[in-house]
Amino acid sequence: MTDPGATKHGPGRILIAVYGVFALAATARAGVQIATKFGDAPIAYLLSAVAAVIYCAATFALAKATVVSRKVATAAIAVELAGVIAIGAFSYAVPDDFPDATVWSHFGQGYGFVPLVLPVLGLLWLRRTR
Repeated sequence: MTDPGATKHGPGRILIAVYGVFALAATARAGVQIATKFGDAPIAYLLSAVAAVIYCAATFALAKATVVSRKVATAAIAVELAGVIAIGAFSYAVPDDFPDATVWSHFGQGYGFVPLVLPVLGLLWLRRTR
């Protein structure tokens, strides 16, 4: 039987903290970018906002640690991983569409590739605690 609360104990606390930092950072970055220079790179800035929403959803779902929130966390983190891979590849293939970086462009290079590693760790943690 699954212990839904297991996601918020032990190393899960560190995972939640890192997701929280990324949720705040991505939200702040997207907010500033959209408010001050949206016309410069609208695709990039909207993708940063999408990343922020996903980080917030993952953070709250991991911290809530219920049966339903585990499903939400799994879905959010899976979408996050797909987004990092897709946007990372797209940002190299069509660099003109990314005149300014997003959280996920170049596979999270601007954030030390943490955006690429974080969803893998998140999914592994969810699997380990089921």
